[in-house]
Amino acid sequence: MGAGFEDKRASQSKAIFALVNCNDARMGALFAVGMVPETPVRGPQNAEDEKESHMFAVMKTGGKQYKVQSGDTLRVEKLAADAGEKIQFNEVLMVGATVGTPTVNGAAVQADVIDQIKGEKVIHFVKRRRKHGSQRTKGHRQKLTLVRVTDILEKGGDKSGVKAAIGTGSVSATAVAAAKPAKKAAPKKAQAKAAAPAKAEPAKAVPKKAAPKKAAAAKTTSADDLKQLSGVGPALEKKLIAAGVTTFSQIAGWSKADVAEFDEKLSFKGRIEREGWIEQAKTLAAEKE
Repeated sequence: MGAGFEDKRASQSKAIFALVNCNDARMGALFAVGMVPETPVRGPQNAEDEKESHMFAVMKTGGKQYKVQSGDTLRVEKLAADAGEKIQFNEVLMVGATVGTPTVNGAAVQADVIDQIKGEKVIHFVKRRRKHGSQRTKGHRQKLTLVRVTDILEKGGDKSGVKAAIGTGSVSATAVAAAKPAKKAAPKKAQAKAAAPAKAEPAKAVPKKAAPKKAAAAKTTSADDLKQLSGVGPALEKKLIAAGVTTFSQIAGWSKADVAEFDEKLSFKGRIEREGWIEQAKTLAAEKE
């Protein structure tokens, strides 16, 4: 039984090999006659076309890396650029067969900004299972910039003069302004104008500062030492001065309405009448005169 099975398999394999050889012979004969056309050549015709068709770069923006070719459309993290503006990505990690360390010097990827868009909506749901009713649902749409790659530069990217692509979330407004070409003549004029008034100000400011000192000296000399009143310490003296009471004559002239007003205003709680401030103020004012 086993020998017959092996003989059968051997005869089948011989038939398959004969069929393959027959087909090869037929195809060779047809090709010689010209009935089978030659396979058309596909792909680039020369070395330059091959280089252009396979030119790619690996660039970095927004903390992510992208493999790009000319004509690709990308959605990257939001950039500080308007629609229709031309930008340049200077962080190129690889271009063609050149690998950077970590970036390739002089290499750049230029692109046109198509639009400022938002990504798909993402639902963020938080629930704490051991706290009843503690759940929160938030939706988020990431802000993105849609760009189309126009050119890949192996060299001279640092001298192209195209605005650098800068993200809005990771840098300050000063860095965004620094990416734009700055004018050199304007700052010098502004500094010269700012320096001129700065020199003239000190001469005018000197006589104005002398007047408050005289006024302060007059106030200190006319004010009485309110701590001579019983129960008045530094804290109460500050409260009285803040309320406009600086002399004994003012306290001596208080009426019942004034006493009630200051009791409520300064939270004295009857201390004026209990300590006899009015009588003490009259005596101290008379001694001063």
